[in-house]
Amino acid sequence: IDSLVDGIDFYSSITRAKFEELCMDLFRGTLDPVEKVLRDSKIAKSEIDDVVLVGGSTRIPKVQQLLIDFFNGKELCKNINPDEAGAYGAAVQAAILSGDTS
Repeated sequence: IDSLVDGIDFYSSITRAKFEELCMDLFRGTLDPVEKVLRDSKIAKSEIDDVVLVGGSTRIPKVQQLLIDFFNGKELCKNINPDEAGAYGAAVQAAILSGDTS
């Protein structure tokens, strides 16, 4: 962090294991919206064909592993850039709503 106090920079590094330990509650919380969507849509985990990652935090290996475990070992779809997936989905939905079939 540049100039944290009186122009003094702060730098610290931690291991991946420590990072995962510190963030585990947050990581587990990422499954809450997934569970809610499945519950609200009345769809079972077993009915999901593809799990598409959206957002930069989905690059975190522990988040990926939690999702793989949640979906009983299903491989995650990684052929879509997680930073662009939301915009891509919005564009597809806009085309559907506008009746564009191209």
